[in-house]
Amino acid sequence: MDPIADMLTTIRNNMAAGNEQALVPHSKLKLAVLELLKLKQIIDGFEVEEIEFKKMIKVSVKRSNILPHLKRISKPGRRVFVKAKDIKAPLSGLGFVIVSTPKGILTGAQAKKIGVGGELICEVW
Repeated sequence: MDPIADMLTTIRNNMAAGNEQALVPHSKLKLAVLELLKLKQIIDGFEVEEIEFKKMIKVSVKRSNILPHLKRISKPGRRVFVKAKDIKAPLSGLGFVIVSTPKGILTGAQAKKIGVGGELICEVW
């Protein structure tokens, strides 16, 4: 029942299986998260397509031997909010977190730099 967790799991499973693409249902939040994953070079890219009258996002996954760790932090049953000063990068700075803020979907470093907190969506390393 968690669309973001489903998207992250689909991407992770397709990377592990060696597939080149993953299909996930469309939403604006997913597009914003995918844009950050593309910016940080976790995925190669994505595009929105209409398949059988449904909008879908076709994600081009990166083919490598190293699988990224994509973990959902805030869940529908337990939301996790942080202040700007409490945002920490996982693995002592080797990874990054994605935060939903009033300024939009940002990485933890961007949110900390402009001084806004928000809901921790996921962590990636």
